[in-house]
Amino acid sequence: MPDRSLPLGVTFASLQGAFGPNAAIDVARTAADLGFRSFWTAEVTGPEAFGLLGSVGATVPQLDLGTGVVALQLRTPPLLAMAAATLQALVPDRDILVGIGISSPVVAGRWHGAGYGDRPLAQTREFVTLLRACLSDESVDFEGDFYKVSKFRLGIRTERTPKIVIGALNEGMLRLAGEVADGVLLNYLPATHVPWSVEQVRKGGDARIYCYAHVGVTDREAYLSLAQRDLFSYATVDAYANNFTRAGYGDAVAQIRERHAAKDRKGAVAAVSDEMVDGIDVMGDAELVGATVKAYADAGVDEPIVFVLPYGEDPMAIVDATLKAAAAAF
Repeated sequence: MPDRSLPLGVTFASLQGAFGPNAAIDVARTAADLGFRSFWTAEVTGPEAFGLLGSVGATVPQLDLGTGVVALQLRTPPLLAMAAATLQALVPDRDILVGIGISSPVVAGRWHGAGYGDRPLAQTREFVTLLRACLSDESVDFEGDFYKVSKFRLGIRTERTPKIVIGALNEGMLRLAGEVADGVLLNYLPATHVPWSVEQVRKGGDARIYCYAHVGVTDREAYLSLAQRDLFSYATVDAYANNFTRAGYGDAVAQIRERHAAKDRKGAVAAVSDEMVDGIDVMGDAELVGATVKAYADAGVDEPIVFVLPYGEDPMAIVDATLKAAAAAF
């Protein structure tokens, strides 16, 4: 039997488009067989997170289950508590990791018709405070700036309480996550930028550090343009641009945004530098992938989460090779 104490997770976030929801169970089984600890998924416009995790938990009950992340504007804290407690009841011996984030105006507003808000730190703090209260066995009365609840009591009893994880990039949210959450989820940053991020979290508290490691056992030269398109799409979002700049890619970010503002999309994608790709979306052989995932752990991540880059003619073969490479490094 594999040692399921490996400090590794895998996310289905990057695989939803390539495979669809039915493949989640296959990916989870592969991860469990290799000794991975957790399985995560994201939620944007594809599979709904808790339905997907419920199917994985029912079939592959050996793994912790996490959302990484769900937009907090799309569910009330009581509803999210109900979803998390349902999962916890279904897999009572594993951790349920409720990853939430402030998302973006496009996802929350344009695509889902929810208000985005202009006080992300205050809203996140209040959301987590109320969510934690709703996960308790107590009757909850709450009135804040964003949420108001009267006499809510969760109707599911579990021996474990789901853990709250905040997706964070920049200083204020990282510090808040350290203060009020059980964990923080880092994303789209090189391993070299992890120590700064951990330092900000520790200013707030001792939250567990999770981080997506974007890696793929695949041909870098053949699929460089796909990685460039991926990073371009995030460099045009202010929060990610700020974090990329802080991580040392300021010149590339400035060029990307300048060309994007001039409506030169091709030029903007081409401005994503080799250094950016090789630091964040790492492609190569199994040895490089394993070393990259291990570098995140060595830099201060408690549990790296493998975010497979499924670039190639046989994406599932890339998933298998990438997960094996990551496991072999631990």
